[in-house]
This record gives sequence, C-alpha cells and structure tokens, in this order.
Amino acid sequence: MRLTPEITQSLSGYMKNLEDDITIVLQTGEHDKRDELVTFLQEVCATSEKLLFEEKDLGTEIRSPITFSLLKGGVSSGIKFTGIPGGHEFNSFILATLQLGGSDLKLDSGIKSLINDIEDKLRFEIFISLDCHICPDVVQALNKFAILNENIACEMIDGGLFPEEVEEKNIQGVPTIFLNGSFFSSGRTDTSKIINKLKTVNSNIGKGTQINLPLQDTVVIGGGPAGISSAIYLARKGLKVALVSENIGGQVKETLGIENYISVIETTGERLTGDMHSHLKEYEVTVKEHFRVEGIDKGKIKSVKLSSGEIINTKTIIIATGANWRELGVPGEKENLGNGVAYCPHCDGPFFKGKDVSVVGGGNSGIEAALDLSGIAKSVTVIEFMPDLKADKILVEKAEEKENIKILTNFETKKILSEAGKVNGMEVLDRTSNEKTTISLQGVFVQIGLIPNSQFLKGTVELNDYGEIIVDHLGETSVPGIYACGDVTTIPYKQIIISMGDGAKTALSVSDYLMKSEEFSASLEKAETIEA
Repeated sequence: MRLTPEITQSLSGYMKNLEDDITIVLQTGEHDKRDELVTFLQEVCATSEKLLFEEKDLGTEIRSPITFSLLKGGVSSGIKFTGIPGGHEFNSFILATLQLGGSDLKLDSGIKSLINDIEDKLRFEIFISLDCHICPDVVQALNKFAILNENIACEMIDGGLFPEEVEEKNIQGVPTIFLNGSFFSSGRTDTSKIINKLKTVNSNIGKGTQINLPLQDTVVIGGGPAGISSAIYLARKGLKVALVSENIGGQVKETLGIENYISVIETTGERLTGDMHSHLKEYEVTVKEHFRVEGIDKGKIKSVKLSSGEIINTKTIIIATGANWRELGVPGEKENLGNGVAYCPHCDGPFFKGKDVSVVGGGNSGIEAALDLSGIAKSVTVIEFMPDLKADKILVEKAEEKENIKILTNFETKKILSEAGKVNGMEVLDRTSNEKTTISLQGVFVQIGLIPNSQFLKGTVELNDYGEIIVDHLGETSVPGIYACGDVTTIPYKQIIISMGDGAKTALSVSDYLMKSEEFSASLEKAETIEA
C-alpha cells in the first residue's frame, strides 16, 4: 500500500497534534509482504519528526516479520499490528498513533474508570479482514484499552495473511477476538459488551466511585437514527438531555449501502452514522456512549441505572434502542456461529470465496446479501419460508439474472449441519411436498429481519408478543412520562428515515408533556399560595 500525495498531506496535518515521540518498531525476518510494509511505515513516519521507525528483533512473543509495535518513550504501549493496516484498518493504525501521542481518547470518564479498574493481564488478539467495515470499531476500542491500562495488550491480525492459523483456530467470521489464547467473541462487539463480558471474571470492574449527573429533563436510551433525532430536537428546545448508548449508530452502522434516504442519493451506514454523530455534537447533549442500561425506576422522578453503576435521574425517558439480527432458532445455529454461520455478508463474505453458501430470508436484506455474495461465493442458495419473495421487484430481477443464485421459496430451514467444527450443510423442508432435503454448503447467512432490543424492559412498559414496545400516536408507552420511538416500537415499516421522523415526533411529544407538567405544577403552587 502506497500513500497518495493527498493522504500524505492529510496525515502531515493530523500528525501536528502529536505531543510525544512515537516509535514504530518492526520485527526482523523474512516475509513476502515485508518490503511493502516497510515502505508503508516509512512513508507514514515521514509525515512527522515525532514519528520514528526501527527494525529489530522484538522477541519470541512477536507473531511474524510483518508484526510491528507502537512504543512511547521507548516503552511498549501493548499495541501491535500484524499485516499492512490498509483498507478500513488504516484509520485504526493512525488513530492509535495519535492517541498514544497525546490526542484525546474521547471516552466517558466512567468508561475510563472501568478500564483502569482491570488488574489482570489481558492479551487480546483480533483477527480481521481488511474489507470488514465493523472490524475497525473493535480494534480501535481495544487499542484504547491498551493505552489506558498497562496490563492490557492488543494485536490486530490480518487473517487473510495467516490462512493456516485461521484454519487451525476455526475462524470463519470477523472480527474474532482471542483473550490470553482462548476464544473470546466473534462478530460485532463494542466497548460496552467487552467490559460487561470482562465483568463476569473480574469483580473489581465497576467498583470505583461514580459521579452522577444532575437531574435531566429527558434521558434518551439508544444512539441510532431515532435516538439521535430525539436528542437533537429536545436540545433545540433548550431542555437538559442525556443520551445513553452502547454504540452510536446502532444497526445503521452495519448497513453497507443506503440509497433510500431522501435528498441523499447514496451513502453508507458508517458515513451516515458519522454525520448523525457530528450533528449531535452541535448541541448541548450529555452523551454516555458504551454504557448499557441495566434498570429503570419509573416513579414520578425516574431514574436510569447504567452498567457503570451510575444513576441518572430524569423527568422523562425516551427509549430508542432499535433492533438486532433475528436468529433462526434451529439446531446448529448458535453452535456454529463464526464457524460457518454468519449475519453480516459484507464482513464475513470474503471467508467464503469459491464456496457454496446459502442465504436464509427473501426480503430486501436477504436478496441484497445474495447479490453481494454471488460475486464471491461459488454458489448462493436463497431459502425463503413463504411462497413468494418479499424483496423489492428490482432486487429480485437482479438476483434472477445471476447464474450462481438459486432461489427456493416455500422452504423451511430445519437444521444446520457441521463436521469437525465447521458447517457442511443444512437440512430444509419443502413445505409443498413435505419432503426433507439436505443441501451441501460451507456457509449460512441469516437474513430474516430484526428483533427489538427490549429485553431489559420486561415488567417496566407494556410489550407486544414480538417484544415491541406498545406506543400510542404520540410515542407514549403504558407508563406516563416514558416514551419510545423507532424500530423497538410497534410502528410499522422499519426504515432509517421513518425512525428518524418518529424520533422527532416523540421528542416534540415529550416537550409538550414537560411543558404541561410544569404549567400544572406552577398553577398548583400558585393556588396553594392564594389559599394560604
């Protein structure tokens, strides 16, 4: 990978923010990618006098001659990269360098406290694909862990350069994380999920003293289109607003292409998430990112308890937690997650080059996945439960034109088969003939819609049989002062633009609710004064 003059110029500008000298040390040895990596690192280091490049033997713990480490003041930061961090990982490398050199980590003080609480020695290895658009989030999150806590080390590994190790570890999806040599997680994760998983083995995490926020007018739970829209509209009203989110962007961040956001002909989920986040920053909204809500007290003054132990008191609440991938719920699905079962074709598709795969689901997401995979896989079989596909006509026509896409309608997935820890087929039922058939394949991509993120609300607000929050036309739930909007609710048509509009509407409803409540309280106080 060579840096263009434009990239070099941009890097030179960014590197002016370095406060400390950073040394990039590359392991010695022979590798067919090493010369390219040396050139790449030299070009990066040429953008600042504070960046130094060395080649030396780093010891037996180093994976490969294409492994390099970031040092500050001659001391290892614990951050390593194995491979050439190009593609989506270029930002991970540059951000790690800048942050190690003194740039703000942009983490909530509560999150920093949780990470600093970790006393165990943790060595994270993250196997990535340079084509994966969710991998950088994980790499960047764990790099911050390493910068904050000397007990933590983090290594990004380009899985495409180590096929034998990938095979040995049964990695068939990215990002895949190993902790101290053992499997930790596969697929999308974030700071919040990582910390919560670490909490189960380290009781010290989260025991530090937390500083609670002052009383809020509204706490918005969720950082997707609905939540961000609500927060902005409320802040524009001059209200005191806090937004709590495990991951800004939510499900949108996993969407590769967006072509139905009116006024924007084409964009990506990552770009739209960045635009929404930038817009949010223009307003006085307290953002608590990477936190999970663990409980809600629905009294007159409500309270929201966070995974950090913090409690936010508030007059109203807006729930905008969105939805997640729906699982098939068949034998072999969970057992083979990351070993042939996947939910993101954009991230995991490259692992199935030249192989036979299936896509379960005939809606827009399913057919889009099939079209994407048709350019990578040997064959793609679409399995749709209903007699007809639910996808838009234009997508169906494109799929039917592809010679390596086969569409089976009125078929039910019964079981995902595996051998030696890897998927090798799936059992399906022809609902017309009632005959079972086994399809030979190496990968199954599940695309059957979304499930609302409402599990933490059971017993708090009324949910329907699908787990959606029941709301009225104003977005109010069964509990006065608690509102909900977006994909987590009963509103039909789960679309970005609809969620965004629903968030705005609900925010206006909350504003009216607060105004009327305060007017009532003021009039009551006045009446009591007159009577006295």
